[in-house]
Amino acid sequence: MSSVGGMADEIVVGVDGSAAALDAVRWAAGEAALRKLALRLVYAADVTGGRFDGGLPVPQSFFDELQRAGQQLLADAAAVAGEVPVSTEMPLEPAVPLLLECSRTARMVVLGSSGRGGFTGMLAGSTAVSVSAHASCPVAVVRGRPDAAGPVVVGVDGSPTSEEALKVAFDEAAWREVPLVAIHAWSDADYGVPLPAPDLDWAEVEREQQRLLAERLAGRQERYPDVRVERVVVRDRPRDELLARSRDAQLVVVGSRGRGGFRGLVLGSTSQALIHHADCPVLVVRPQAG
Repeated sequence: MSSVGGMADEIVVGVDGSAAALDAVRWAAGEAALRKLALRLVYAADVTGGRFDGGLPVPQSFFDELQRAGQQLLADAAAVAGEVPVSTEMPLEPAVPLLLECSRTARMVVLGSSGRGGFTGMLAGSTAVSVSAHASCPVAVVRGRPDAAGPVVVGVDGSPTSEEALKVAFDEAAWREVPLVAIHAWSDADYGVPLPAPDLDWAEVEREQQRLLAERLAGRQERYPDVRVERVVVRDRPRDELLARSRDAQLVVVGSRGRGGFRGLVLGSTSQALIHHADCPVLVVRPQAG
């Protein structure tokens, strides 16, 4: 992934002892090895306020055991990272604020799709959703088939966030030496006609959407001449097409909010659907500050 000014040459992974977190470490280690980056594993050992329920102070023995268990958890996670240089960190902080702070200097934050605190049926942990919505760098949610092969898939809709996602997706495809599938999905509702409209020239609409996608890709393809790009324009909901494509992809890249997003909606419905249901890892990209 291209370096952004001031960002450290490291990938940060949130670990918590869950199988999903270990999948995230393995995936992140592969990314770090590919780019010759360091790996930082962070475990949020949160003891809010240092007191038990009822206001009783937490005894020192509790902290000693927490430290021992946390160090073992981090050692187990580091062991699956292979030969990649690894550092570990275990601050007494809640997970989401810790990871958001890490995202200010990291190249990427990587999380499992559900954590140790997740409930049955909750397919993406609340930490993954919150961090994806607010992080300062791209956030990878490792789910589905972590070792998947296939192309990189990106959703394109012309929004500023989509432009950032497209930039990252080209970089990902170039590093991996795989094709890039650029998906531009549009629906009847984009034209204010949720019901069939026989007087609308749908062939012309299709050509218009094709032109839109070609314009978005033109400059990027010149900068990445070795990346083979497949253009896909479909009359469908973006989430449905991207979820379908995730079955044969190794990574889906999507903006945190698309063209249809509402002000105040920090994580759009398409990106939410992907981090809950995609069949491969998902990389959520937010707009760059400024």
